[in-house]
Amino acid sequence: MDGTEAQQCVKRIWEEYCETLRTDEKRRAEVRERCLGFGKVKMKYGMEVIGQPGPEGYPVYIALHGGGGGEGYPQINDRQWEHMGVYYKDSVKNGIYINPRGVRDTWDTHANPESYPLYDRLIENLTVFCGADPNRVYLLGFSAGGDGVYLVGPRMADRFAALHMSAGHPNKGSLVNLYHTPIQLQVGMNDFAYDRNRETARYQVYLDALQNREPDGYVHNVYVHVDKPHNFRDNAQEYQEVMIDNRAWLETGLVTRRTVDSNAVHFLDEFVRDPLPRRVIWELKGRYRARMRETDSFYWLKVPQAVTKGKVIVRLEPESNRIVVERDDTGGQVTALLRDGMLDLDKPISVAHPDGRESSHSVCRSEETARATLRERGDRNYIFTASLALG
Repeated sequence: MDGTEAQQCVKRIWEEYCETLRTDEKRRAEVRERCLGFGKVKMKYGMEVIGQPGPEGYPVYIALHGGGGGEGYPQINDRQWEHMGVYYKDSVKNGIYINPRGVRDTWDTHANPESYPLYDRLIENLTVFCGADPNRVYLLGFSAGGDGVYLVGPRMADRFAALHMSAGHPNKGSLVNLYHTPIQLQVGMNDFAYDRNRETARYQVYLDALQNREPDGYVHNVYVHVDKPHNFRDNAQEYQEVMIDNRAWLETGLVTRRTVDSNAVHFLDEFVRDPLPRRVIWELKGRYRARMRETDSFYWLKVPQAVTKGKVIVRLEPESNRIVVERDDTGGQVTALLRDGMLDLDKPISVAHPDGRESSHSVCRSEETARATLRERGDRNYIFTASLALG
């Protein structure tokens, strides 16, 4: 199969895939009833289509409600879910606004193990049935929904264009996988419960450190709303008063003030996902929480799902038709998924290994590889026609 045939193959199998889903009564019912099932749980969701689609389709805003777990929380979560159906909606001018109901009434209501494959399926359904643009899918949430953004966002970073977290707690979660996924954090200065106010400021310090080590990534912004409690207006159209220097407040208690546009949707709208970045940083330890996802891949890298420790850093060098493995803690279990445009697949591909070795490889395009990678993530941007083991 040459490059032209591969492009035609990708187009054809994507069209076939969409047609298969559109004629699947189970899928049709999920969209019609706005309810997805996985294992023993169901995820209901509200949806509203607003305005007109862009050239590639509608942006998608997945808004996670507050609440949590404990006595009385089924009713609390239901009320919060209903409220999230309108909370950010007025800020969306064109897009699909989605408010999922947490799958269980637990503190991690949006990040149970079943939640992750349900988000995958939701995004896939929105793309196939509703004309969503898979490169403009955004995740945002308030309170327990903010917890969900902290937990879900890094584990599914290759799905999202950007993230917005308000009034949540990071629960010591890693943000290493957000190298290509911008995130904005917001909190009220007087949100003392669970130390959410100071934890948010500490996570700015953490993100600053990540960006200092990797200046080309980790785009982030953090607003601490002056004199505000747990609830503040991250959906306001008018400017809000926030701290100038969060680090100074964290270290000395100094309160400084400025006014900014803190609207969550306005931040998200600045970004479009690059599904095939030249360099990928992938921390594997968080995979255990999302273990029910049937995916081995992250961007264009693949590692067996059983590997849940260590880090992988790999970059493409198209100019020299080369793949550079900067770091591999998997013992040589990394595979690069490739398609035309990433490298020249008709020429030998060099692989530079962390130990200094350099090897040369030829790859073959395959319809089987294209179909397998499409089935894995159901995203037309992640249809690959070749693969190369990097061990």
